[in-house]
Amino acid sequence: MITETMQTLTGPGIHFLDARGPDGVRLYAIGDVHGRLDLLAAMLRGIAAEISKERPADWRVIHLGDYVDRGPDSKGVIDFLIEVQKRDPRYLTLAGNHDIGFLDFLDAPDPNGLFIRYGGIQTAQSYGVALPEGNAWFGRSDAALRLGHTALVEAVPKGHVDFLRSLPFSLTFGDFFFCHAGIRPGIALEKQDTQDLIWIRDVFHNHPGLYPKIVVHGHTPVPEAEVMANRVNVDTLAWQSGNLTALVVDGADKRILAISGEKG
Repeated sequence: MITETMQTLTGPGIHFLDARGPDGVRLYAIGDVHGRLDLLAAMLRGIAAEISKERPADWRVIHLGDYVDRGPDSKGVIDFLIEVQKRDPRYLTLAGNHDIGFLDFLDAPDPNGLFIRYGGIQTAQSYGVALPEGNAWFGRSDAALRLGHTALVEAVPKGHVDFLRSLPFSLTFGDFFFCHAGIRPGIALEKQDTQDLIWIRDVFHNHPGLYPKIVVHGHTPVPEAEVMANRVNVDTLAWQSGNLTALVVDGADKRILAISGEKG
């Protein structure tokens, strides 16, 4: 259980220490994976072992997005998530900005876009496609760009595209709101813009008040889980640090669960 003293925030809303999950449902919220299938598989094995041993009445595992880019096995991560969801629909997956960036590149390749500039090269490699890195795009013909794009489009299974297109941008359970990046202060949770839900940073992080629910998110890497009065960040840079982190909520009890492996 997390018992750290936290800052006092004002205004309507709920404080982390007072927040509760839904009765009878244990929640696991997992941070950014970024192609680290090894860590994801280890995390889900650990969660499955807990559930088998402790037998909560019900449970949900919520993945907070960014399954692709940077790490070595984006394809394997998506295969894995599709398979676990087929076995049990209580494994839930949200969209991250890198997942949407992957779809954007498949739809229309941009040499200056998120995918090429921030880890998409490794994603393409996991599908057996070699794309030029960084400045190698500049000065190349449109034909070369189309060739790499066509190869990747042909290599990505339709089921992967369908999976990425189906990802919701947020979920709510009890006193907790789950999304990839955060929310815009002052906007009702149900009216949040999808771009904010997968991209927002400073205005969300620096908000001096409480939110209607505790926002559980990733997107902005931190050395260890960041538990604040109004939000929890579980992006611990898994692809590079070798540390994948989750928040566990069981009624009023909250704790951090971490899996460690090799550094990227």
